[in-house]
Amino acid sequence: MENNAKPKLLLVEDDDEIRTQMRWALTGEYDPILVGDRAAAIAAFRLHRPAVVLLDLGLPPEPASPKEGLATLAELLAIDSDAKVVIVSGQGEKTNALQAVGLGAYDFFTKPVEMEELKFLLKRCYQIADLEREYQRVQSLLATETFEDLVGSGPRMQHCFDSIRKVATTDAPVLILGESGTGKEMTARAIHRRSARKDQPFVAINCSAIPENLIESELFGHEKGSFTGAHALRKGRIESAEGGTLFLDEIGEVPLPIQVKLLRFLQEHYIERVGGRQEISVNTRVVAATNADLKKKMADGSFREDLFYRLAVIQINLPALRERDDDTVLLAKTFLQRFGTENRRTGMSFTPEAIRALREHPWPGNVRELQNRVRRAVIMADGKRIGASDLELAADLGTAARTTLREARERVEKELVTDALRRNGGKISGAAADLGVSRPTLYELMDKFGLQKTE
Repeated sequence: MENNAKPKLLLVEDDDEIRTQMRWALTGEYDPILVGDRAAAIAAFRLHRPAVVLLDLGLPPEPASPKEGLATLAELLAIDSDAKVVIVSGQGEKTNALQAVGLGAYDFFTKPVEMEELKFLLKRCYQIADLEREYQRVQSLLATETFEDLVGSGPRMQHCFDSIRKVATTDAPVLILGESGTGKEMTARAIHRRSARKDQPFVAINCSAIPENLIESELFGHEKGSFTGAHALRKGRIESAEGGTLFLDEIGEVPLPIQVKLLRFLQEHYIERVGGRQEISVNTRVVAATNADLKKKMADGSFREDLFYRLAVIQINLPALRERDDDTVLLAKTFLQRFGTENRRTGMSFTPEAIRALREHPWPGNVRELQNRVRRAVIMADGKRIGASDLELAADLGTAARTTLREARERVEKELVTDALRRNGGKISGAAADLGVSRPTLYELMDKFGLQKTE
């Protein structure tokens, strides 16, 4: 259906009087196309492609037999198996009507037809047809706009996809830049899966979630007895990724002494374990990511310039969700389908109010925030229609006219920080890892929002 046009309804009925009654009763809500035999029905169906058909089984040249009606049903469904064909038959033909349902008809009515009941059924048919078309549209979009689990239809994401294709064929270090929640680890995994290293390990480490006194051992490993508690030799993450890819998330939080060792590894492809003296050759590709301003960190001396240029041979800049045209709704429907399947709640959809709220929300938490809101809505919604309140976005719509973008972002930031602290029992390390920020950044956010420190 286009614009505000009435939905087309094909009525296949050989009785002129019944056709006239149907036209009079249904013209207000539908655009009825009236035909009286199989050939005319097939021609009209091919021309107009209506979503719903009302079909009488008793058609010429044998109106006393269901043969012609059943043959018409078969031809209609062969043209479009998604069409909703409702059988309208005489009282004595109920068995034949049931047979038609078994062959693919959507439902049946016996004559004389109760018009209000028929209108109710037709309304339901069109609603289901609309949902099915929307599902197919999303599936079609995903087929062309999904890249290694990343979804995006706009030019900025298509540019990112193109960059991933190009860099994946090399072993050059890659630096992924973007706000928290934009999909930096998914991008790193996409690079790995597209590379010649795809059958080897992909090892990820969040540099901000590891205490400074442990990060060297975590990255480079340690020898037995090298420090208190080192009861056995342990390989680090760099060695564990031998032949594959090491993903260093929040690279900007690595302490300066460790930056020196990382630089040496990137230059020479050798490491030394903590407490060891042997140089170990390691063939590991490094992909790093950060949401920090590394140029600012270089200016204040907290990040080495030579390490930056060694890591940033190739840069991929992931846009924030608010900068991605209409990807928000596409992503939301993708998550809705995924989480609906996971939770055995298929057939869910968003109300127009929810779509509007999705488009208007500033998404300070980016794709991660969107994913969490949709997952929660799928679990908590009472029915199959998800509204703005199920996404906990209704309040944002109500205050949009009086709230600045900065205020809206701060409100949602506080909510995300509070939720992360609650989930992790107040533990800073766990909450920082969930939010994809460093411990110092989380402390700054807690101070900003007046949240109490518990560790």
